[in-house]
Amino acid sequence: MKRSPGDLSGEPRANGCCSLSGHRKNGYVRGLSGAEAHSQIHHVTHNGGLYKRPFNEAFEETPMLVAVLTYVGYGVLTLFGYLRDFLRYWKIEKCHNATEREEQKEFVPLYQDFENFYTRNLYMRIRDSWNRPLCSVPGAKVDILERVTHDYNWTFTYTGRVIKDIINMGSYNYLGFAENTGVSKDAVTEVLSQYGCGVCSTRQEMGNVDKHEELEALLARYLGVESALAYGMGFATNSMNIPALVGKGCLILSDELNHASLVLGARLSGATIRIFKHNNMQSLEKLLKDAIVYGQPRTHRPWKKILIIVEGIYSMEGSIVRLPEVIALKKKYKSYLYVDEAHSIGALGPNGRGVVEYFGLDPEDVDVMMGTFTKSFGGAGGYIGGKKELIDYLRVHSHSAVYATSLSPPVVQQIVTTMKCIMGEDGTTLGKMRIQQLAENTRYFRRRLKEMGFIIYGNEDSPVVPLMLYMPAKIGAFGREMLKRHIGVVVVGFPATPIIESRARICLSASHTKEILDIALKEIDEVGDLLLLKYSRHRMVPLLDRPFDETTYEETED
Repeated sequence: MKRSPGDLSGEPRANGCCSLSGHRKNGYVRGLSGAEAHSQIHHVTHNGGLYKRPFNEAFEETPMLVAVLTYVGYGVLTLFGYLRDFLRYWKIEKCHNATEREEQKEFVPLYQDFENFYTRNLYMRIRDSWNRPLCSVPGAKVDILERVTHDYNWTFTYTGRVIKDIINMGSYNYLGFAENTGVSKDAVTEVLSQYGCGVCSTRQEMGNVDKHEELEALLARYLGVESALAYGMGFATNSMNIPALVGKGCLILSDELNHASLVLGARLSGATIRIFKHNNMQSLEKLLKDAIVYGQPRTHRPWKKILIIVEGIYSMEGSIVRLPEVIALKKKYKSYLYVDEAHSIGALGPNGRGVVEYFGLDPEDVDVMMGTFTKSFGGAGGYIGGKKELIDYLRVHSHSAVYATSLSPPVVQQIVTTMKCIMGEDGTTLGKMRIQQLAENTRYFRRRLKEMGFIIYGNEDSPVVPLMLYMPAKIGAFGREMLKRHIGVVVVGFPATPIIESRARICLSASHTKEILDIALKEIDEVGDLLLLKYSRHRMVPLLDRPFDETTYEETED
């Protein structure tokens, strides 16, 4: 596929930093007056004319004292872990669940030694923070099945009691379509009675029903591409399609924070993989230049293909890809672009069409548009969108398309109904209203948390809100304290994040009312004071003049 070189008007800036007179760091401008600061932000975030809207992201550095105490915390836990292993060895420790059974002692261990050590002595301390069983639809509020442990989180016993009306701040139900009432439920019920639950075959054999064809035609119109292909599993959409697109002699340039499915797909492909710093265009351009200049190792032949892989919204950071700059680089160096819109489709853009619409770009500039139906659409599975030649090729060569059982018809109907609602083809404005509600909830929630003094990562328009916890003891403590207050959150720590960047990942939804958000904010504020989580050294002070009816902030030192 021939590509004409693009013009990068303006040098790409790493993570939004600039070297102008007002030093900009972590998304804030220091030492400028209100109007001057706003114009500075406006100039930087538009980045040489590539951006049609302000692009504001903040990644406040970890305070030095907090970083030191976090390392010390992990060090103390590790020392106590070795002490407990010593006590287990001499049978002094009362709980023997971590001890190998006699009949297994001659077996080769399934885990590496440190992984096993980490599971025994660190993960088990906070294991109760995960895998809680729900008893309801994952809407704005959920019901949770109560469980207790009598052996330090090694096993759990269910009491039979259901904890009602927990505010759900963890599900990816961005547009609130994961619901058991309304038109979606009625349409799914009708399809279930006609088609049954499963198709018991692959698409190429007896598993291709008219609903699949309807979904793919609708999806292509929704994305603004020539053709689309739906898959039964979002993870496999990445891990099984990347090997079909690239192989030996090809080069993959992957963002360092890409999802595990993208990493697995890249490794399975057999292509050479090179990692660029997260959302850092200077790092990406250097790798592209080196790839063009030096070619393949040893032979120095040109690469067969160069594929750039990025995500729309990064699910652990809350950041949005700098897509205009990525596309400009892709055109300049004639490479291909693969965008994973798992979290951004439906959640970004005035019409919910994802990160491409969010930046006002042409869908044809993205060679492979991938996304999932599991989040904004309240369904299951994933998709690939692009040119007809690409989709026809994947229908024959993708393992997910050839060997996997096709999507369940009731799930397909859920996706079709919600997608028509988002597009306004159901004759209502419900989809548009939910998109706007999610955007309002996101701005409001992020602003309030920053005003409270929490360190929040990510883009101001991202519904994924990482609230930084840092210290290992506070991971479990935050989750438990929030659950006591009837709020369910997802907490994440090492190895899913860097060792000093443990966090609570809050996901906002259009189903959250302002009253629900205010209750959650009040409890988060209280727990933040209790656990001393308000690490931010920046206090956000609203400026008096607010151009474009937007709230901007200046930084003040404590």
